[in-house]
Amino acid sequence: MYVAVKGGEAAIANAHRLLADRRRGDRSLPAVSIDQIVAQLALAVDRVMAEASLYDRTLAALAVRQARGDMIEAIFLLRAYRTTLPRFGYSQPLDTAVMKIERRISATYKDLPGGQLLGPTFDYTHRLLDPSLLTDEPVDEPMQRPAEDSRVMRVSEILNQEGLIEDDGTMPVDHEIGDLTREPLEFPMTRDLRLQALARGDEGFLLALGYSTQRGYGRTHPFTGEIRIGEVEVEFEVPELGFAVSLGRIQVTECQMVNQFKGSAKAPPQFTRGYGLVFGQSERKAMAMSLVDRALRAEELGEDIVAPAQDEEFVISHSDNVQATGFVEHLKLPHYVDFQAELDLVRRMRRDFEAARDRRMEPMTEAAE
Repeated sequence: MYVAVKGGEAAIANAHRLLADRRRGDRSLPAVSIDQIVAQLALAVDRVMAEASLYDRTLAALAVRQARGDMIEAIFLLRAYRTTLPRFGYSQPLDTAVMKIERRISATYKDLPGGQLLGPTFDYTHRLLDPSLLTDEPVDEPMQRPAEDSRVMRVSEILNQEGLIEDDGTMPVDHEIGDLTREPLEFPMTRDLRLQALARGDEGFLLALGYSTQRGYGRTHPFTGEIRIGEVEVEFEVPELGFAVSLGRIQVTECQMVNQFKGSAKAPPQFTRGYGLVFGQSERKAMAMSLVDRALRAEELGEDIVAPAQDEEFVISHSDNVQATGFVEHLKLPHYVDFQAELDLVRRMRRDFEAARDRRMEPMTEAAE
């Protein structure tokens, strides 16, 4: 039971004023601008967009600023705003094969059709603090090559030419794609709904689960088939026109994991897939998502469910950081009535315990006398 604190409005108003003061910080320093956050804290902005399920860099940057850099609070703010927006329909499936690629790597094939492209990555940095960033020193212009809009073959297509990998996410013809934002969670879930939940799931939680599958809690042996980051076109079919129109381009990160599969009574030994797709540049999240996606397919593939990452209800029910925050942080609310009841119960239990102990001690005391 929650109870309101009497006279709390003034305290809350003062808390808000103090929060605004701390958010602004030292007045002698220039305030950080939204444009600066978008341009220089791009990966933080991308995470907020991904886990809030709203692609808008300016609004995501505003949320980061308003939340003083608290990522989950920023995600909460942006997702709350998202609920106020009208829904006009659903876009066409993204065609990532014709992505305008900024980064593309594979850990399975060195010589890829279309080539490997390192792009902007921390992978080859020394992880040493760079003192030059303490000041605003000039930065060299990057090397660039002409953009290519042609289709770029996926690694999975190479394996598929020999029939060594399962089909790419085939669903029954009459299957209707679900919408996690409009339908309550029900288990068991179809893979399309699971992927929606994972795409907006907490990066840290999914990363830990993905790590667990590599430590023996999931029995998977994955290879990074391909990671690609770039811009894809979003199209929307307008009923009045009878054809799809382009709404613009968004940046996404896509990961396909290739996993061993010993086969079953219905399927021969082959490679299976794990899939991840998220807004912006977020390959750690996309990789973790693809690992967990593959682990959650255990029942579908006839594997034993023996690890947390394979338990659909456990994973999906705890992957949403906004929901998790609500359950954890509600403990800060006044629980005075509940606690007083618990306090009274513990006192009565202690009295009963001490009375029982005294009764047990009486025969021993009499014998000693």
